Amino acid sequence: MPVEPLSQKEIEDRLAELPGWSVDDGRLTRTYRLGSHFAATAMVVHIAQVQEELDHHSDLTLGYNTIALSVHTHSAGGALTTKDFELAQRVTELAQGHGAH
Repeated sequence: MPVEPLSQKEIEDRLAELPGWSVDDGRLTRTYRLGSHFAATAMVVHIAQVQEELDHHSDLTLGYNTIALSVHTHSAGGALTTKDFELAQRVTELAQGHGAH
């Protein structure tokens, strides 16, 4: 079943529920900082597991103690959809357990 792009109002409403996330160049983005490279790596593995569960994948960049995510929905022409915000919400929830900020 195809996913429909969200309207600008829907995007703004959903962003208000996700502190730290923003839209940059049409993509939903967030950077997290962690206490160490090992902690960041562990969180990347956890994010990868969630992405597999959702069958929706972000661009995920691991730095020394940072993780950057950038996501949009390819099947919706690169627009933002509910799938992007569902992934962002799941990542936000798991980030707390990893001590990310």
